[in-house]
Amino acid sequence: NTTDSAVRVTHLPTGLVVSCQDEKSQLKNKDKALKILRARLYDQLREEAEREQAATRRSQVGTGERSERIRTYNFPQGRVTDHRIGLSLYKLDLVVDGDLDEIIDALITADQVERLKETVDVHHD
Repeated sequence: NTTDSAVRVTHLPTGLVVSCQDEKSQLKNKDKALKILRARLYDQLREEAEREQAATRRSQVGTGERSERIRTYNFPQGRVTDHRIGLSLYKLDLVVDGDLDEIIDALITADQVERLKETVDVHHD
C-alpha cells in the first residue's frame, strides 16, 4: 500500500515552488508547504526592501571623496558656492554671519524640482 501525499505549491506571481512530503497526510503536507512558501516570500520581500534601502543610503552618502564637496568658501572673492545645486553667492560675509536663508531657499527649490522629476519619471514608466 502506497500513499500519494506529496504536495507541490507554486506561487504564480513569483514562480516560487515549494514541495513537501514529510507527513503521511496530504493536508498536513499542504499546510507545511504553505507555511514554508509564506516564509520564503517574506524573506524575499525583506531582502528586496533591504537592497533598496542600502542603494538609497549609498546614493545619499556618496563616496566621501574630495571631488564630492558640498560647499566652497572663497574668502578672497567673498564668494560661497554650493556645488550640489550650482549656486554661487557673492555674500560670504552674510553667510558667515549666519544669514543662510538664500542658500536654504535654493536647496529647498532644487529638492522640490528633483522630487517632481522623479514623480514624472515614475508615471512615464
